[in-house]
Amino acid sequence: MATQIRPNIHCSDAEWQARLELAACYRIFDLLGWSESVYNHISLRVPDQEGAFLINPFGLLYSEVTASNLVKIDIDGNKLDDNPHPVNLAGFTQHGYFHRHLDWAHAICHVHTTATMAVCSLEEGLMPINFYACNFMGRLAYHDFEGITVRAEEGERLLANLADKNILMLRNHGPVVMAKNLQAMFVQQWALQRACEIQMATLSMGRPPIMISQDVINVHQRDLNLANPPGGGPGVGDFNAWVRRIDQIDRSWRD
Repeated sequence: MATQIRPNIHCSDAEWQARLELAACYRIFDLLGWSESVYNHISLRVPDQEGAFLINPFGLLYSEVTASNLVKIDIDGNKLDDNPHPVNLAGFTQHGYFHRHLDWAHAICHVHTTATMAVCSLEEGLMPINFYACNFMGRLAYHDFEGITVRAEEGERLLANLADKNILMLRNHGPVVMAKNLQAMFVQQWALQRACEIQMATLSMGRPPIMISQDVINVHQRDLNLANPPGGGPGVGDFNAWVRRIDQIDRSWRD
């Protein structure tokens, strides 16, 4: 994604690029219908400042997020700049725990989309009944619902249930997707959303779904891992394509 001259905000070039990418990500999520009023988060580690993270200003819609109004916070959710917007500290509790304990989790999103919440509310969770679901079989972790995730002590159970996975399906709640960068996080969230949408559409027909065997899933995942994604890494080509799309609609996210 191309850089640009930034407004009057004091930060490094690396941070500004991270701000651009995160603001774009919020606008893309909104365009795809993944926003939830002023709630939920996408958080991103600041690349050249230890212990610093960027997050959406609490009270703004995803469609109002810009590169300059993103709030920079520490691991406890305390503001590190003079941004006038508040931070949803309760909402960052979950993100902060993962950021603190997983050195690879640079980008994290949590959504409440209808399809993903519906699948999280099924005892079976995501079922091996469609192409996209095969991407995730054996690669999802689950965590039982304990109410709003605002208590720090729940973090230990979240991390234990995540184990060696990078997606945690919060039962009756919604998924948490984590990755080394926004692009990889985005493409996983996109594929997971599609898997859940197709599952719910399939189950709504009232007919027994065709269950895909583990042998076929193994072949699918083997070949998926061998594929060379466009753009230089997982999700890069996808993300850049959606950036072009939001630029056609409204470039204010770059401010």
